[in-house]
Order: sequence, then structure tokens, then C-alpha cells
Amino acid sequence: MRRWLKRGVLFLIIVIVGMQFIPVQRNTGERNVETDFLKIYNQPENISRTLSLSCYNCHSNHTEYPWYAYIQPVASILQNHIDSGKTVLNYSEFDNYSDRRKRVKLKSMINQIEENKMPLREYLFMHPEAKLKENEKKALIEYLVELKKKYE
Repeated sequence: MRRWLKRGVLFLIIVIVGMQFIPVQRNTGERNVETDFLKIYNQPENISRTLSLSCYNCHSNHTEYPWYAYIQPVASILQNHIDSGKTVLNYSEFDNYSDRRKRVKLKSMINQIEENKMPLREYLFMHPEAKLKENEKKALIEYLVELKKKYE
């Protein structure tokens, strides 16, 4: 029994070490592209800061990776979250959206923020600074509501 346990632990260690060599495609596109949400709209600094801090890591073409994002299997799980987030909403490509799609995305952003669905709890666990304070939440929602009116 002891021998099997030792072999099992050794096998697990080999697998974990081997996983570290699995490459992950990083989300390291340009930051300030012409189609970026923060470039195409003239928002107040507090809105820019809030979006950058709380949304852009998962919803843009450029992610600031924390230290743990380089350790497998966390790296793959994290990249999967980022890819999923960009599929739903990509701030870096916002100006490429049709007016109808922009309106839908803005409405969705408002709903997600109002219902405390974004930022995700898993993200806030490791990034408590990204949690929206009530005044930030209110200001962001008001800004997005006004912006959405442009597309109605």
C-alpha cells in the first residue's frame, strides 16, 4: 500500500511539473487601439479608471497578468476565462460593433453592474481593488445609461 502511495505521489509531481511546459496563448495585444472604448468616448477620468481597473483585464485585448497566471493549470483556466470574457464583450474592439450591438452591449453592461454580476467573484477574490464601490457603481451606470441613449 505504501509503495503505491509513493508511486502515486511521484506520478502526480511529474504530471504537475510536466504541465508547466504547456504553453498558453497570452492576451497581450496593443493597449490603446483606435477602436478601444476608452478612445472613442470622452468619458470622465473616474469612469476610465474604473473600467480599466475592474473590466479591462478580461474584456480587452491586453491583460495585465498576475504572478499566478504563469503556473499551470491556473494559467489555462485563467486564459479560458479571459477568452470567454472577450467573446462576450471586447472593449478593444468596441468601435467595430454595429450601433445596434453597441446598444445591446451597453444595456448588458448596465444590467451586469446593477445585479453585481461583474466583476466576477472569482476575480475579486484575487483582485479586491477591482470591487466597485457604491459611488463608482452609480457613476458608471449613469455614464453608461447616457451613452446608450446615443444608440436608441
